[in-house]
Amino acid sequence: MLTVGYIGLGLMGKSIARNILKAGFPLVVHNRSRAAVDELVAEGARPAFSPAEVASQVEVVFTNLPDTPDVEQVVLGAQGIIEAANPGLIWVDNSTIRPAAARTLSLRLAERGVLSLDAPVSGGDIGARDGTLAIMVGGPAEALEKVMPVFQAMGRTVTHVGEAGAGQVAKAANQIMVAAQMVAMAELLIFSQKAGVDPVRVVEAIRGGAAQCWTLDVKPPRLFAGNRAPGFKASMQAKDLNIILETARQYGIPLPSAALDAQLFNAMLQNGMGDLDNSAVIGILEKLAGEKLNTK
Repeated sequence: MLTVGYIGLGLMGKSIARNILKAGFPLVVHNRSRAAVDELVAEGARPAFSPAEVASQVEVVFTNLPDTPDVEQVVLGAQGIIEAANPGLIWVDNSTIRPAAARTLSLRLAERGVLSLDAPVSGGDIGARDGTLAIMVGGPAEALEKVMPVFQAMGRTVTHVGEAGAGQVAKAANQIMVAAQMVAMAELLIFSQKAGVDPVRVVEAIRGGAAQCWTLDVKPPRLFAGNRAPGFKASMQAKDLNIILETARQYGIPLPSAALDAQLFNAMLQNGMGDLDNSAVIGILEKLAGEKLNTK
């Protein structure tokens, strides 16, 4: 069994690390706040107090961090992974970051004989807990082959998209669709209710047709129950959309719908809704329409 390190035990990272541990892999964990570390240590993991300390003990080191600067600091900064990286180490990044940064970090680590996989995930907190994530991978096939048993403990589907940065491009594409679905769902719920029709019945009616999607299957029941707690935080959705637009500008790609979605999610942050679920973008539509979704 590979010895695995996991750095970043947030909403999804802790569940992913737990599934790796349950699959029998020796696991070393590190996080800025220690409560999550202590929780996993109680279940059999070993603690570390810096990214370098993790990297010095493992064959594969995962990171799952909020944004590009966080990943760059953990990989290249003081007491970072690169300081203790021995040739043959594999670094796997489950974070969602800029594709260009993933490529640059891969090159920097390659100078130390380290192979890199950018492997962002989709499926939210439910997929992380249940081990049913979709994992999209960029990087060398030989590294993926070695890490595949760990991926199989984390997710249901693993797709090798291409070379370094390709996984991040795929995740950006995923987030274009996710944001569009969240906004469309918010619009149809407010549209139905303000037009005098029960949105619960509307969702029941359209889920069996061409509108059927994961978002309509999972999110409306939570919203109807008044639950806007995060499965995937709106602040992270906004961050991902900003990455998408930055990458689009780099390549001269027009993304008019994604640009509008980014405005709505950034408005959530300005209205103090950043820690809510990404489906809570309906809160901005409620403000614009002067109509609050009925809850039961």
